[in-house]
Amino acid sequence: MGTRLKVLGVFKTLHRTRMAVFKDDDRALTGESVYVNEEFRKNKNETSEENIQKLIKMGSDVDIVLRQSVVQMEHVAEDKLLLRPRNDLLLENVPYCDKPREKS
Repeated sequence: MGTRLKVLGVFKTLHRTRMAVFKDDDRALTGESVYVNEEFRKNKNETSEENIQKLIKMGSDVDIVLRQSVVQMEHVAEDKLLLRPRNDLLLENVPYCDKPREKS
């Protein structure tokens, strides 16, 4: 795949991730959109293939970090927050057993 297509793919992926991670938060959606566009504009004249590959890798890493570690919280009262985790962040609850395993 060509470098331009990879860059465009990372750009689109970051915007899709932004829409999923900051769903229903207009302020964060706008801020992240401005930031992503600004960073891509800042580096649009980069010609070194090595630097472009590094930037593509960084964009992919940012996408992974956003998807795996950002959780939305909403103020519902003065001292209460409502946690709104996405389905892809939820883990299966494994029962805990405090009895040691029997050796056979």
